[in-house]
Amino acid sequence: MEKCRRVLVARLDSSGDVLLAGPAARAAAGAGAGEVTMLCGPDGEQAARLLPGVDDVLVWRCPWVVVDPPPVRGPEIDGLVAAVRECRPDVALILTSFHQSPLPLALLLRLAGVPEIAAHSTDYPGSLVDHRIRTDERADEPEPERALRVAEAAGFALPPGDTGELRVTTPPDVSHLVGTGHVVVHPGATAPARMPTPAHSRALVAALAAHGHHVVVTGGPGERALTAEVAGAVATDLGGRTTLAELAGVLAQADAVVVGNTGTAHLAAAVGTPVVSLFAPVVPAGRWAPYRVPHVLLGDQNAACAGTRARTCPVPGHPCLSDVRPADVVAAVEWMASVAA
Repeated sequence: MEKCRRVLVARLDSSGDVLLAGPAARAAAGAGAGEVTMLCGPDGEQAARLLPGVDDVLVWRCPWVVVDPPPVRGPEIDGLVAAVRECRPDVALILTSFHQSPLPLALLLRLAGVPEIAAHSTDYPGSLVDHRIRTDERADEPEPERALRVAEAAGFALPPGDTGELRVTTPPDVSHLVGTGHVVVHPGATAPARMPTPAHSRALVAALAAHGHHVVVTGGPGERALTAEVAGAVATDLGGRTTLAELAGVLAQADAVVVGNTGTAHLAAAVGTPVVSLFAPVVPAGRWAPYRVPHVLLGDQNAACAGTRARTCPVPGHPCLSDVRPADVVAAVEWMASVAA
């Protein structure tokens, strides 16, 4: 394989998706890439900057990926093409989930002069993709492994000793925020269908606190009202008080993390902290469950919402998660603590 190629790794979704792309980025870096640039959306930027092996980050709000898409305008498209051209990548790895097409981005990368592109594609790609992996519907293929197949198709394999788990760079010291030996409850998610109701999360926090756990509630800047409601008077509220890197530090020092199907679950996996996953089956757990970290999956995986990819729960009462008893969460947390001990 030719050494010192410049590699562009594209994952245009949110922070969790970018974290799941980490092993593919390390494969490119470890296989002798001269420079690895991550192309991501605004919601994935902080995660991209935490990935080992990533040298630079290019941010673009993609109109066919983000939830509130901007209009497609010539100047924005031209700006992306110019930015990629300036990076001068020799090869691009377009990483997508099974329901996404790589072809719009592949077209833009061709216009930017990228000579070699690898991607999964159900549709015939013509001259847009050099290394095509035919998309299948294997629900049991985890997203990191799906991404690694793209890297491998372009000639990049994980280096010896790298077993392909999720990783981030060493988190900063967060002793000014919280100590060790706590349980994190992260109640939010980018899609309401993938998070417990606020009242349910508050009940989980109360149950954990009643069993003697120091509970820390975390959330982003836009979730301060949610975390305050969930923490109440019995937990430490860190809503809006951490960067993603600092959140990684809080998670790394925790005994366990209780979280829905969202990026924080993957960040916990990247720092090796066990996860109690309140997993709504709107997407398959085989693809999106916490990867290569001890975890307990709670929630009815055969619920009526299964496989719908719904952003808002289509079933009144959100039963797939609301039926998870606080006692079950406490038992899962304590079981994982006993295993770790």
